[in-house]
Amino acid sequence: MPGSTSTAGRRGPIVISRHGKPALDRTAGPRLDWRQYKDWWARYEESPLAEGQVAPQALKDAVKDADLVFASGRIRAQETAARAAPHMTAENDPIFNEAPLPPPMLPRVRYLPKTWNILARAAWLNGHALDGESVVQARLRAMEAAQKLHEASEDAKVYLAAHGWFNRMMRPELKKLGWKCVRDGGDSYWSFRVYEYR
Repeated sequence: MPGSTSTAGRRGPIVISRHGKPALDRTAGPRLDWRQYKDWWARYEESPLAEGQVAPQALKDAVKDADLVFASGRIRAQETAARAAPHMTAENDPIFNEAPLPPPMLPRVRYLPKTWNILARAAWLNGHALDGESVVQARLRAMEAAQKLHEASEDAKVYLAAHGWFNRMMRPELKKLGWKCVRDGGDSYWSFRVYEYR
């Protein structure tokens, strides 16, 4: 546990998953202008998982003995943690929230949310933030989030349910702290990676 004086020296492992399929469908219409997409993204951030989902057995097996469970501040991540690791109550922390998707202010165009997601991520990576968190701020947050997982992993197996892009941002930070990905499950909904301390 964080702050432990144990001499065992064991850390982790750390299991990090993406959330399940959200209720809002990014592939569904109608087509939106940039302001409408900004509102859509705000609704998406507050939306739960789509109904009827259960955690894959592989994920449940991977985290059934987790000592600590974390989720982001978003409902879809919290519901994912509850379904994957029902034996534990997750600690919800916005430090693990998804990186923002501020749309570029393109006039006279309308796209599906999935297209805006791509455009917004590209714009954000190039410094566009509107009134939200910048890519520089998110990278610092990813460093702090990885450090939190690292500290929590002392004599503990840790599970985090979070988000596709922010999970990606934490990967190099975990590597700097001495963690190696030993199972790479990809980036689809409910996918997960396992990290061991080397």
